[in-house]
Amino acid sequence: MFTTRLISGIILVILSLLIVGKGGALLFVTSAAISAIGLFELYRVTRMQDKLLGAVGYAAACAYYLLLWFEQGQYITLVAIAALMLFMTIYVVTFPKYGTEQVTVAFFGIFYVAVMFSYLYQVRMMADGKYLVWLIFLSSWGCDTCAYCVGVLFGKHKLAPVLSPKKSIEGAVGGVAGAALLGLLYGMVFREHMVEVTNAPLACALACGIASVISQIGDLAASAIKRNHGVKDYGHLIPGHGGVLDRFDSMLFTAPAIFFALTFLK
Repeated sequence: MFTTRLISGIILVILSLLIVGKGGALLFVTSAAISAIGLFELYRVTRMQDKLLGAVGYAAACAYYLLLWFEQGQYITLVAIAALMLFMTIYVVTFPKYGTEQVTVAFFGIFYVAVMFSYLYQVRMMADGKYLVWLIFLSSWGCDTCAYCVGVLFGKHKLAPVLSPKKSIEGAVGGVAGAALLGLLYGMVFREHMVEVTNAPLACALACGIASVISQIGDLAASAIKRNHGVKDYGHLIPGHGGVLDRFDSMLFTAPAIFFALTFLK
């Protein structure tokens, strides 16, 4: 199991370097594909993957990405409202086929998966995005690694004993501190390439620190959803890691966090 997980992890890192480094259409298509798979996994957990509510969710996510590609952001709110209207129409016309929880999750999934993950592409498209986009990975995967190491060595107080018994408060603090330190070092190394960022080391450290806090919330939120629906993993697409949402759950939160943190810190 460890070997499988390790090999899959190495492959993911290599693919991330190639796809995110290239950016542009390749990253856009990859982000859209990951969002579609992630949305399918979420809907499958709630048994909507092949239902009419799910079809509307997929269509809304697709429409969102099309607007993003053609830079028509002014219509995104319209898509959200139209999707909600369709969900509610289906809800009342087919009542009582669907419960309020299913309708809520169908609408929630569009934002939780498709919209939030799209910020990986949006950060890459920012000025200096070629360098800033890696802060998403530093604050997500870096936080996970630092939190694990600190938790193993010093963890005594449980952070969320019901959702994740192995996570500790000490590990969480270590994850935030470690991610902020990684951001600081990254900013120091690449400050000359971040021409649009004032005081790159400080901005990167703060952005990673903020995103790492939200990253851990995202990780626990994904665990809570799985616990509520009695599943261990969202899927088995990635050997040793589970589904797309199992691997990218924290990144769903760090991508928009980095985007908005940098927007205000630059």
